[in-house]
Amino acid sequence: MKRFVLATAGLAVAGLLATACGGQDAAAGHDAPAMPSMSSSPTGSAPSSPTGTSAGHNDQDAMFATMMIPHHRQAVEMAEPAAKRASSAEVKRLAEQIMAAQEPEIKTMSGWLSRWGLQVPKGDMPSMHHGMEGMMSDDDMKNLEGLSGRAFDKAFLEMMIKHHEGAVTMAEQERSAGAYAPAKEMADAIVAGQTSEITRMKQLLRAG
Repeated sequence: MKRFVLATAGLAVAGLLATACGGQDAAAGHDAPAMPSMSSSPTGSAPSSPTGTSAGHNDQDAMFATMMIPHHRQAVEMAEPAAKRASSAEVKRLAEQIMAAQEPEIKTMSGWLSRWGLQVPKGDMPSMHHGMEGMMSDDDMKNLEGLSGRAFDKAFLEMMIKHHEGAVTMAEQERSAGAYAPAKEMADAIVAGQTSEITRMKQLLRAG
């Protein structure tokens, strides 16, 4: 099921990256390739094959960065109010920790995509929510906004556990199939850091 979900999200990402590659070809006065790969060449040469590498990265690396950016953005969107509104000091500290870890990673991954000649995801990218592991729906986010006190803490922890589990799944795929060393190192950090946070959040839920 996880492979199916990631594959579904991959279709949305492929469309985004194909648009970016197509726009570059049009600007150069050439027709866009019928089936552009996830990676594009910074020298303007033909796109690499689906499993090939360009500038030390492959399609999995491009997929990882393109999917993880909006995934991280939503985690930050949940953590920001939690850092202020949570009733538990532990939940507040956790939310601050999440923002401190994920905001720099968003900037780093955006830099990778820019250097690879690929489009950095804009805004919330709602079209990807239904296919990306662990993403919350608009209704989930609105429900969180309407809560306070212990009810807010409980909902935040339950949502963030699911969200982190999705990020770990995505990072594990990058570790196994990626080629770009910095991306694989970030994936290692995500798996280690967010797995630890999942354990911590489950403990907070049990403690009530």
